[in-house]
Amino acid sequence: MEQLHSVTQLIALTLGSAWASGINLYATILVLGVLGSRGDLVLPAGLAILTHPPVIVAAGFMYLVEFFVDKTPGVDTGWDTIHTFVRIPMGAALAAGAVWHLDPAVGLAAAIVGGGLATTSHATKAGSRVLINTSPEPFTNWAASLVEDLAVVAGLWTALHHPGLFLALLVLCLLCMAWLLPRLWRGVQKVLGTIAAFFGRRAPPPASPPPAPMGDGI
Repeated sequence: MEQLHSVTQLIALTLGSAWASGINLYATILVLGVLGSRGDLVLPAGLAILTHPPVIVAAGFMYLVEFFVDKTPGVDTGWDTIHTFVRIPMGAALAAGAVWHLDPAVGLAAAIVGGGLATTSHATKAGSRVLINTSPEPFTNWAASLVEDLAVVAGLWTALHHPGLFLALLVLCLLCMAWLLPRLWRGVQKVLGTIAAFFGRRAPPPASPPPAPMGDGI
């Protein structure tokens, strides 16, 4: 049974769970829960609840739902929009849970950082999907979704087994997202503007007939 022996491992788990939650929350919970329940990893006390069977079953069910929804063009963007209110707070909660046993103040700081990190990865995913959905074929959605799922699993595995490497890759990932997000935002604005213009093209209302001339009153 592997334990988190170093500060680096704990930091990698804290940041990794928040980053992964912004991409696929249910896969994140499922991976950590299964590893903890199988005895492959001793999770911190604040995350031990993830190993309970009801949590694993719920996360597995929701992961299956997201697996199919996330690969449907258009529907995936609606799903991402709704999950803005799920992934970000849960990313903050997982980050806080990873270090809450140290000190509540450390847990609160982790929640702040974790929430920001989950927001960044979620915004990158959601913005990319809006642009991908402008393509008429569904294959890019499938490919993007599969890559995201693999990135979550590979990222968490790296965070748990090679924390130093994960932290280095995370810094590179954050730099890439900082460069990409403004461009994604401009692209999303353009797409939304095109949609608004399309629905704004309405035929003008028919002109009202001229008023009838008034008689002389004779």
